[in-house]
Amino acid sequence: MNKEATESLFDETIPGQPGDWALSISAPADAGHRDELRQHSRGKAAADDALAPHWASFFEHVGADGFADLNRRAANLQRQVRDNGVTYNVYADAATGQQRPWALDLFPTMVSAKDWAHIETGVLQRARLLNAMMADLYGAGELLKRAMLPAALVQGHPGYLRAMQGVQPPGGTWLHIVAFDLAHGPDGRWWVVGQRTQAPSGLGYLLENRIAISRQFPQAFASMKVQRLAASYRALMDGIKAMAPEGDNARIALLTPGPYNETYFEHAYLARYLGLTLVEGNDLTVRDQRLYLKTLKGLEPLHALIKRLDDEWLDPLELRSDSTLGVPGLLQVLRAGNLLLANAPGSAPLESSAVLGFLPAISRHLLGEELALPSLATWWCGEDAALREVLPLLKGSVIKPTYPRSGLETAMGQSLSQRELDEWSGRMVRRPEDYTVQAWLPLSQTPTWTDERLMPRSAMLRVFALADGPQSWRVLPGGLVRLAPSGQLIATMQRGGSSADCWVLTEGAVDRTTLLQSAPSALTIATQKRPVTSRAAENLFWLGRYTERTENSIRLAQIVLNQLSGEEPSTPALMAWLSATAREHALVLPDVPGAAQSPRVFARSLMAALSPSPGSPQAAQSFSVGFNLRALKGSAAQVRERLSQEHWSLIERTEAAFARDCAALSTDAEYATAEALSALKNASALLAAITGSQTDRMVRDDGWRLLSVGRHIERLITLSRALMLGLEHHCLRDAEGFDAVVALFDSTITFHARYQQRRDMVALIDLLVLDRDNPRSLAWVLQTLRSRLARLAESANPQDAELAMTLPDPNTWVLQDLSNWQRTPEDQRTCGDLVTLLGTCEQAAGNLSDEISRLHFSHADRKNQSI
Repeated sequence: MNKEATESLFDETIPGQPGDWALSISAPADAGHRDELRQHSRGKAAADDALAPHWASFFEHVGADGFADLNRRAANLQRQVRDNGVTYNVYADAATGQQRPWALDLFPTMVSAKDWAHIETGVLQRARLLNAMMADLYGAGELLKRAMLPAALVQGHPGYLRAMQGVQPPGGTWLHIVAFDLAHGPDGRWWVVGQRTQAPSGLGYLLENRIAISRQFPQAFASMKVQRLAASYRALMDGIKAMAPEGDNARIALLTPGPYNETYFEHAYLARYLGLTLVEGNDLTVRDQRLYLKTLKGLEPLHALIKRLDDEWLDPLELRSDSTLGVPGLLQVLRAGNLLLANAPGSAPLESSAVLGFLPAISRHLLGEELALPSLATWWCGEDAALREVLPLLKGSVIKPTYPRSGLETAMGQSLSQRELDEWSGRMVRRPEDYTVQAWLPLSQTPTWTDERLMPRSAMLRVFALADGPQSWRVLPGGLVRLAPSGQLIATMQRGGSSADCWVLTEGAVDRTTLLQSAPSALTIATQKRPVTSRAAENLFWLGRYTERTENSIRLAQIVLNQLSGEEPSTPALMAWLSATAREHALVLPDVPGAAQSPRVFARSLMAALSPSPGSPQAAQSFSVGFNLRALKGSAAQVRERLSQEHWSLIERTEAAFARDCAALSTDAEYATAEALSALKNASALLAAITGSQTDRMVRDDGWRLLSVGRHIERLITLSRALMLGLEHHCLRDAEGFDAVVALFDSTITFHARYQQRRDMVALIDLLVLDRDNPRSLAWVLQTLRSRLARLAESANPQDAELAMTLPDPNTWVLQDLSNWQRTPEDQRTCGDLVTLLGTCEQAAGNLSDEISRLHFSHADRKNQSI
């Protein structure tokens, strides 16, 4: 049904009645499930088949025009998600690869003010309860002594950290961010299904969901008194600063496992939103029981860390020794009281579903209160009585693993045959402590826009309690809604589900707080500079090198293919130069016959190596254009938070398009050459746009300066080596060779405009070596490198000025000396001074790269490392 058909049907059928129209195109919820659209369970009388009040209000605000436009809004939403680069890796979906677009439905899920008041009370109580449990488990241990929690669920849990015993976190707050997964039952009651305490995900995705959906329904969002989110994020940051060792002056960072984590987009998004530095484990180091951030300016102290990786990976010295994601000595800093870590390590036992069954009694003991928000009935099979009670109930229950990394899967009893149920029963009897059984609750079903209809899908709501001070929390008025795949009953993103925004409605005034209200003064902001971590600096440096390297290899490949496909045969000297230079740039494999020996084989080998299919034997040996593009993308992925979305999209598009073009090359040599040149031309155009983004759309901070330094080091090496090979193979003596070298320097237009048809060494040296206005001349490259290093010396490290002095000085170069022809022992004419200069430039560029790595990236020479 297209837009015109929808408009016509709306006008003719139910004009002016958006609610009736919504009912007419909506499918009812499945039997036994609560229908959020109608606010009752399936099976009610037809007279009760009316919209819930908040949905009726929503559709009134959408109106007739809005209904006619739903397809366009859905398309806009998907385009916005794609353009913003919102991704989430789905392990069950191998076909889509690492970068799967985030799945977001058009319609929000709405929670009434009354329901939210009940949820808020229960979540706040549970946050206090879990924090008190952490204090007891790593302190007095009363819960274990009184057998209110079995020792097997705590000390037998692989996530229980004995290294945290006796630790007192700042402000007595163990848990700063706690997530609870809630289900809305058929009877309208809210139930707790699970809880996440180590590194709860969703805070960034729900922000993106809110922005995207509110733009699709601006009138409804503005008029329905939807609670805003910013005040809760502000309270979290204020609370962390209040409890951190340095107070309001605390430096806070967000610790991520890196860009290969399935929720990395959220980490980068949340860091930008909260104004935090996004760091990985190798960005940090421990000195004298304190945590430091490795930056271009040296080591800078960190006082608080929000972690987004599970506890076991935090410290390879005391936890998993094979972890490359954490920081050696991190727990030592924590025990010394020099760091606030949100959340404190050691909470993994609380995430076990088995704990839910013990919480009512624990709440009465620790808080003196009954739980306001009940948990689903849960049995830990490690208790004989619980095992005997639950075995006959498996058909209507959910079987879950008690411990992580047990290799067990969650099983829905209703989907199992009698034989499978008997097999599960046998496994549970043999190892009862490994299994937890939870009652199955039919999840409420919320409307989604699918195939021109409102289709119900099972939903689960994740809500967050955020610490706003010592042992004080507030509930974020919203949440992450997870929708089960169509036809399924389990709502999980890892199994291909999707998400929805959550609108919490209020009867009072809407809080209009923004994060800007808690920001420092304009003067303070103006004097602050974003730190450039050593890891980010290194990846920006290599982003610059790989961008330049890719441009050079594309240009050289074009020159080679054009020369080999020409009607007139090239001179032996030019063919020798092309062969040597192509091998230097890894455009062909080392054992391929030279261009002079077999032009056809050489051309085919070059085209085959451009971007071989992943997994092919040639792919492991090929370091040509495709390899450089993938390396460029890999470096960019490490610093995505520093790149504009357009910049990142260009990089992705260039790499994907070139691989696709190369995979489609014809088997016919004549046609393949034309197709390869077309692919190279397209890639060159996109690379020009990437270069433009790097040149004109990035802040000129120290990170950008290192990107520029990387580009110009690569350019100096490439051009010096290419010109030296031209002299060695004597290809500059003939017109074809002369023009090919000038083309590789990307200076053809300038050369012919200035010198017309004159082709001699004086003109070439003047333009390609000495010209300070030609960005492809050696003098211009060295001049720019010196300038960048001088600025780095001012803001990052004074030793950069010393590095600048190690580079050749173009001011000492004299055209007459460089263009003097001399005789070699083989009675060949060459420019001896020029050859010496080119060797010096190449060596200086390599030495500069090594020294920059030592000075800015490794910090290996820093003293006082804690062990």
